[in-house]
Amino acid sequence: MFVSADEFIFKAPPALSTVRRVLIKPSACCPAPYPMTTSRDILSVIINGIRQVTDADILILEGTPNGEPIYPVYKALGYDFPRVLTLDVKDCIWVEVENPLEKPLVMPTFWIPNVVLSSDYLISVAPLKVTNEVANLSIMNLISLLPTRKYGGGASAGWKELYNLGMDNVIADLYFTLPFDLGIIEARQKFTSTDDPAHGEVEDYGKIFIGEPYEVDREVKEMLGLKADYLDSIREQKVGFEV
Repeated sequence: MFVSADEFIFKAPPALSTVRRVLIKPSACCPAPYPMTTSRDILSVIINGIRQVTDADILILEGTPNGEPIYPVYKALGYDFPRVLTLDVKDCIWVEVENPLEKPLVMPTFWIPNVVLSSDYLISVAPLKVTNEVANLSIMNLISLLPTRKYGGGASAGWKELYNLGMDNVIADLYFTLPFDLGIIEARQKFTSTDDPAHGEVEDYGKIFIGEPYEVDREVKEMLGLKADYLDSIREQKVGFEV
């Protein structure tokens, strides 16, 4: 579903009233402001909505593609919310988690920060971005939860090994291995870039999309006519997975 960005209020799902720990995954790999990264404003709205129903611990978790500390990025983006713990992927303990698919596409296991596994409710919050004609939405946002030390193939290489395997299939495997409860796409604006992700075209769009991550990504893809082949891979795997 989607609402006008001007009218967006985060109404916490009933499941949030009983949890002890909520983890929010923003898109914040660099210190550039919205729409390149998740805005402080939408995180504030989400946190306030959570606080209406629970005093659960709230965590924000992100990592950088070059393995540098994330805290200077948090500071630049204003992620300084009271009673919210900010964490860096590279500082976490990583646990190898099996892919539940009977026949994984490319990744039989993933190394995941243990704090993700110990959280009771998982929220991905991403801006609406299109890079080289490929949509980067709430599920694609999860890739920076994976430690570059395990998948980078060297310093400053980001997730090179995963890209070499075919990122659409990697993302599909990650969706099933690390099921997030909620996807939120901050589409007040649409950011489109090519080879240089730091520069692109910004268009006003005025919407916020919210729902189960696969469903919300599919809605955005269909509404805007975007390319997101990982959604096709997920759809094909869902047929057998949900039987």
